Amino acid sequence: MSGDSEHSVYLERLKERIPHIISCRYVLAIMGCLGFVNVYAMRVNYSVALVAMTASHNTAYNYTNAECPAETYNSTADQGEFDWDQNTRGQILSSFFYGYLITQIPGGWLGGIIGGKHLFGVGVLCTTIFTLLTPLAARAGVSYLISLRILEGVGEGVTFPAMHAMWAHWAPPIERSKLIAITYAGSQLGTVLSNPVSGWLCSTTFLGGWPSVFYVFGTLGLIWFVLWTILVHNTPAQHPRISPEELEYIEKSIGGKKGKAIIPPLLAMVKSPCLWVISISHFANNYGFYTMLTNLPAYMKNILGFDITKTGYLSAVPYLFNWLIIITGGLVADYLRFNRILSTTNTRKLFNTLGMTLPATFLVLTGYVGCNKPLAITCLIVAVACGGFSMSGFNVNHLDIAPKYAGVLMGFSNTIATIPGFVGPTIVGVLTENNETRKQWQIVFWICCGVYLLGFITYLIFGSGVEQEWAKESYNDPKTTEPLLQESEDEGRLPYEVPYLANNSAIQKK
Repeated sequence: MSGDSEHSVYLERLKERIPHIISCRYVLAIMGCLGFVNVYAMRVNYSVALVAMTASHNTAYNYTNAECPAETYNSTADQGEFDWDQNTRGQILSSFFYGYLITQIPGGWLGGIIGGKHLFGVGVLCTTIFTLLTPLAARAGVSYLISLRILEGVGEGVTFPAMHAMWAHWAPPIERSKLIAITYAGSQLGTVLSNPVSGWLCSTTFLGGWPSVFYVFGTLGLIWFVLWTILVHNTPAQHPRISPEELEYIEKSIGGKKGKAIIPPLLAMVKSPCLWVISISHFANNYGFYTMLTNLPAYMKNILGFDITKTGYLSAVPYLFNWLIIITGGLVADYLRFNRILSTTNTRKLFNTLGMTLPATFLVLTGYVGCNKPLAITCLIVAVACGGFSMSGFNVNHLDIAPKYAGVLMGFSNTIATIPGFVGPTIVGVLTENNETRKQWQIVFWICCGVYLLGFITYLIFGSGVEQEWAKESYNDPKTTEPLLQESEDEGRLPYEVPYLANNSAIQKK
């Protein structure tokens, strides 16, 4: 039996002996998932709460230029506390991303230095504290609210890079798609929970109506932070409750203990086509995602004519299906790789293609189905849901091409991908200000389509699932005597299949 095969069998048998109920890497995945549930719930609740906070100016009921009649409901619920126009609301929603942009790359670098546990935890905690302060800032003035949103973005900006830095130490290569899918699916689950709950809270008198949205989700964030601090540790070796079998399985799968990525090869990184196409796909995915995330409640209400309570529930449905596709896609992607049905590169390209082309197609269709509400909702559900395929495409690809620098790479691509966070809502605000009609939304959807197709084409041509030369230990070590693996050799084997010469007979016999 070859060294590669022996090592594969050894790892599989070692994996079978791990106590699954208390598997520490899955505890990390679940706690990370709940962390993203919190940050996205606290991010999304603004979109729903703003509808209740703002006076309608009768735009929700003036359908002389629209084609979809509004449902009958109590108009007194629409008399918001603040007289903010569409542009002001767009600025409030997009201001978060100015702060979010700043801490992406520093977050990835710090995650590699100090570990992701405390960085991720503090990032969520910042979002929590500023969420609790939102009603106070809103009543102090719109400039205070925008400033608070920027600070909230600064804190939350470290979350994705910090989590990628953690998974560089925790995720066996053949489980990357699955573990990262579980973790980041929390962003969709947070949207699913936040939309209907926020809509319901806004329609009640609990804690003053719309302020309760921020108080409830902020409190949940505090509870999560306490649990995260107790249950999670930076690396498997630092975890006091990890089983010896799981510790050995993770370290042998990853290839031993990874050194801290203090000084990344920045020039080689920025010259890498693989990193740039990841970033372009990340930008494309976020443009469509953020455009719908921040504006879907308004589209449901002002174009399709649903009331605010139904808007919250209906806005959540697409993200529920998106969450399901993310989880299923992660399982299928790892199955395809493990059983050698597709290489890592082709697996990433397949899922990225599905995650770009399907949303592009169905968003455009949404604008042309008229006032057929069931069909319009179906198109929106498919468009948003299918974006989940890209989670097993570009979004996990940082760990494929440079596991040691995954946090920095995520920070780099997410910096570029943050731009749609303030550009998308601003474009929607400009296009729909005093002219919120289906025709204007068709333009919004066509812009999303074009951006999606850019991500699809570039990744299909230049994407790769192979660890890059500049990311290997030998790249900065001129004394090494081990020759670099050629790309063709890397692509033909699974990530954990490297010769392992230790005496494994005791485990193989069990």
